Parts: sequence; C-alpha cells; structure tokens
Amino acid sequence: MMDAKKIEQVYNTEQSIKDLNLDSHRYYFFAKSIIDFVLAIIGLLISSPILLLFCIIIKLESKGPAFYTQERVGLNGVNFKVIKLRSMHIDAEIKGAQWAMKNDPRVTKIGGVIRKTRIDEIPQLINVLKGEMSLIGPRPERPVFTKQFNNEIPGFTNRLVVKPGVTGWAQVNGGYEISPKEKLQYDLYYINNMSFGMDIKIILKTALVVLTGNGAR
Repeated sequence: MMDAKKIEQVYNTEQSIKDLNLDSHRYYFFAKSIIDFVLAIIGLLISSPILLLFCIIIKLESKGPAFYTQERVGLNGVNFKVIKLRSMHIDAEIKGAQWAMKNDPRVTKIGGVIRKTRIDEIPQLINVLKGEMSLIGPRPERPVFTKQFNNEIPGFTNRLVVKPGVTGWAQVNGGYEISPKEKLQYDLYYINNMSFGMDIKIILKTALVVLTGNGAR
C-alpha cells in the first residue's frame, strides 16, 4: 500500500489529468490493444475447462444462469455490459443496487470461492476481446455509483480517459477495502504513470493477490 502522504500527492494529480497528453501515448495504447487481444484469447483457451467446471457447479448450487451481465461505465463514459460468473443469488439486488460488503450474505457458497480466487473475473476477457476493456486499467463502475461518486468526489470521472481493466493499480492496492476517493487516487496515479513496466508490476501484484485471496468479498 502507498503511504498516506503519497496518497494525498496522488489525489492532487486530478487537477493535472486534463492536461495529460494522451496522444503522446498512442503507440503504447496501440501495442497494449494488440497484447490485450492476444493474451485474452490465450487466457480464455487455457481457462475454458475451469470455466466449464464452475458453470456446472454454479447451476447445481442455485437457480439462475452461470454467467451474468451488468452495465458498467467504460472509456469516455460509454456504458457496456461486463460479463462475469454469477457469484450471488439471482435475487441479490431485488431491493436495488448495493455496494459489495465483507462477508456479503448475497454471495453463494461457490460464489465465495470464485470471488476469493478471482475466477469470476475470467469472463471479462470476452469484454477485452470486444475492445470494451483492457487487461489493466481502472475498475469499471456501475452507472449509478459513477454518478454518485462524481457528485461526491470532484474529478471522479477523470478515470474514464482510459479503458477500464480486469485488474489495475487500485485493485491490487486494496481492492474492495479502499474508499472511492482512494480508488480515484490510485487510478489517477496509474494514468499519469502508465507504462509497460508499471503494467508488468500490476500483473505480478495481481498474481500475489489471487494466490493470497487478499481484498476479496
């Protein structure tokens, strides 16, 4: 985790994000899109037996589809449908959208397993193939929460200048445990310092998070 002083410095960069010359990163974005596509195909091929197994278990444990889609906010504020393995009961949000919580009672038994191991995130590789997401970037939020956070936190939508990611700097530095403001701080830090070196660092930290189960809900 970054210390509090550095976090505050990162948050201050929200004022400079609009001045970031994204055009100077065009070769990085182009190469990254190719890498995303290739790795997403490889990832889906390798993980297909695991996905099939858990699809069967999910269907056996509770009613409802094995996969579910949910509207999220993507690049430049364009909404898309994120794809995941279902980890909650089908009536989990009968009372409306809710923020994920620790030991969430809406999560099924197998849902707890796939969340802890991040297996539920694998289908998002389909979103990567469709060009809606990148392997690495800010976590895509739901429209209702994006609107709420943007009203409460100045500059929250500045994180939408890049594609959302399956994993990212905020995800590996606290995941669900950090506040929306802290999430913005990490996302802006990544956007202002994005490089292949940092992407590799995030991938390594993601592997550690998956192995330890830290930050899962």
